[in-house]
Order: sequence, then structure tokens, then C-alpha cells
Amino acid sequence: MTEPLPAAPAPVARRLAAPFGVLAGVLAAFGYVGVVDPREPGHYPVCPLLRFTGLYCPGCGGLRGAHALAHGDLAAALRDNALAVGCYALFAVCWVVWCVRGRFPARPWHAGALGAVALIFTLIRNFPFRGLLTP
Repeated sequence: MTEPLPAAPAPVARRLAAPFGVLAGVLAAFGYVGVVDPREPGHYPVCPLLRFTGLYCPGCGGLRGAHALAHGDLAAALRDNALAVGCYALFAVCWVVWCVRGRFPARPWHAGALGAVALIFTLIRNFPFRGLLTP
């Protein structure tokens, strides 16, 4: 018996279509948040967890952080939501790996690890330390 021939790699344009489509969406979202300031009321919905319980969720301050990052202010972005900024950087690394290897480098345990980090981040930012990780 002969072994089947390995599949030919996908053409570069076809292989990069999905990563660049995602990049276009991310840039559009950052562009919108960069233009429409989240600090001005009425443009974005209020966090329901914060509104009803007074507790910060892991995403609270993420839009303000994205706005600051879109304007090049990394310090303000980290103050608003350090976890979101870390996730933006992690996504950028994963996106580059996706372009090079041809598949997004996610594993099932990554979601659990990110969930654990988000839970710890949420607990720390809701302790009464005032200023530590609070948006």
C-alpha cells in the first residue's frame, strides 16, 4: 500500500484571510472606542454587575482602557483595567502566531487559566484597598 500524499498547504492569501479579517474587526472596534470616549455618558451601556451590586467585574474599565490605549496612554490604560491591557497584548502575540503557523494557538486549558486569572483579578479589585486595580 502506498501512503496518501500530504495535503498541499493553503495559499498564503487564503491562509491569512481569517487573521486579517479578525484584525480588521479589532481595529474597527478600537477606532470606534478611540473616537467615542467611554467617559462621556450615553454612548455605552453601564456594567450590570456594577450597577446592581456595586462590585467591579473583570471588564469594568476595559473601554476606558481601550480608549486610553488608542490614544497612546499606556499608564492610563493600565490604571483603568490592567487585565484588559494584558489580554490585548496576549491577543496580539496569539495573532502573530496565528499568521505564522496558520492556526490560532488556543488550547482548552487556556480558557480555564484565563478564567482563573479573571476571578483572582476580580477578587483583588473588589477588596477595600482603594486604588489597587480599581478603575
